[in-house]
Amino acid sequence: MKIFSAEQIYAADKFTIEKQQITSDVLMERSAIQIFNWLHTRMQGAPVKIHLFCGIGNNGGDGVALARHLQEHGYHIAVYVVNYSKTRSKDFLINLERLKDRKIWPEFLESDDELPVIGRDDIIVDAIFGIGLNREPDTWVVKLMEHLHKTEAFILSVDIPSGLYTNKLPANPEAVIKSNFVLSFQAPKLVFFLPETGIYSNQWEILDIGLDPEFLMTTETEYELIGKNEVLPFYIPREKFSHKGSNGHSLIVGGSKGKIGAVQLASRACLKVGSGLVTAYIPECGYVPMQTSFPEAMVLTDGQDVISKIDFVIAPKVIGVGVGLGTKEITQKAFLDFLEKNNSPLVIDADGLNILSKNKTFLKKLPAQSVLTPHPKELERLIGKWKDDFDKLKKTKAFAKKYNCIVVIKGAHSITIYEEKGYVNTTGNPGMATAGSGDVLTGMITGLIAQSYEPLKATLFAVYLHGRAGDIAVEQTGYQSLTASDITNGIGMAFIDLFKMPEQPQQPEQQEDSQ
Repeated sequence: MKIFSAEQIYAADKFTIEKQQITSDVLMERSAIQIFNWLHTRMQGAPVKIHLFCGIGNNGGDGVALARHLQEHGYHIAVYVVNYSKTRSKDFLINLERLKDRKIWPEFLESDDELPVIGRDDIIVDAIFGIGLNREPDTWVVKLMEHLHKTEAFILSVDIPSGLYTNKLPANPEAVIKSNFVLSFQAPKLVFFLPETGIYSNQWEILDIGLDPEFLMTTETEYELIGKNEVLPFYIPREKFSHKGSNGHSLIVGGSKGKIGAVQLASRACLKVGSGLVTAYIPECGYVPMQTSFPEAMVLTDGQDVISKIDFVIAPKVIGVGVGLGTKEITQKAFLDFLEKNNSPLVIDADGLNILSKNKTFLKKLPAQSVLTPHPKELERLIGKWKDDFDKLKKTKAFAKKYNCIVVIKGAHSITIYEEKGYVNTTGNPGMATAGSGDVLTGMITGLIAQSYEPLKATLFAVYLHGRAGDIAVEQTGYQSLTASDITNGIGMAFIDLFKMPEQPQQPEQQEDSQ
């Protein structure tokens, strides 16, 4: 699914209006009907008071049009126009007149002197500002927002939480509606998935308002949302006469005293995701633990208590390096010497990234499309500090382009960056913020590349499966008890889940008339 910018959404509106030969207020009516249908399906005329707070732009016009449909279907409503400017959009005014024609008289709010009384069990519809917000809200509007939050009523935002920009952070964190649910038109907004802005929208859903398919299909976007439908075409089925050799040989390089578990986790995940063979290259101190805890793996060591050289006679199809590796000087030298002579695709994590951060000239030695999987602090060491999430994305794109690599920005919604494009993952949960989770991901990416998945597809697929495996496992463990091993154990079910058809809602049984 594409994530369109605000400018692209405006262009889509214009394209749709011209191609379908409709007026802009018809498009607004479509939006209002879709919101109404969403609400009506869930409420079924419930006697709950709905407070609609409408701005004086097109977002407010959506809210005013929605109010008309709610009133026509018997809902108890109160409409407030948040009169923050003398400038009004044409379609807002059209729908305001339609509202008045039905004897619905909104209350105009121009200060915080008298704020409406709202019950905790009421519903608030936030249609104050839309994606076109270009300045910070006035002080009295901020106080109105604070009042809405204090009511603890359910807040439903139209398209985007009011006060939230689509391309930068709000100057005042309190000047944004904190929504329980957002109904976003046609496509989600990037700000739903960034740590600093995603906190304002608890849940979201897409409403199709009939923007022209030609525009949506042909317009390239800077970001895409990756879910099951996007990764399913990547899947490479097993051939009947395949054998372990034809499914790829992966090498996992890492480990140090006290951190052999990281290699075990990565190696196990590598095998679980389908790599035919897995060899672990570790220091001598990890030989016995590795052989006994994971008998399916082959093990090589350099004969030392820390990795002092990376030298092997096997020919792996891909190498995952860095998990638990340590950053001692002798290990740094071994890693840098390895980069000089390596010709295999690489997946680099943890201390592999930290060594590169200490020796940035060696970034140019990376093979094309190497995959880097940093957590936030590791990313900062690679690209430098950033001022906000938008700056972080910009700097990561520049880094990925400069070194022709794939970077996974790990987080609640991991974002994969390649060739100045971002891919936002949809799976995963807070329980996955646990020790070893990243090691599992490294192994999964490595294992997919071993099976001849292209590096970018392998990364997107692995990130999706990693999150889905965590989602499946957490149903049995809960967030607090989820471990990296649980995620690995969920990989098989994540594959099976790819081919599950969505469950159809059950129809209510017909009841016979009593005699």
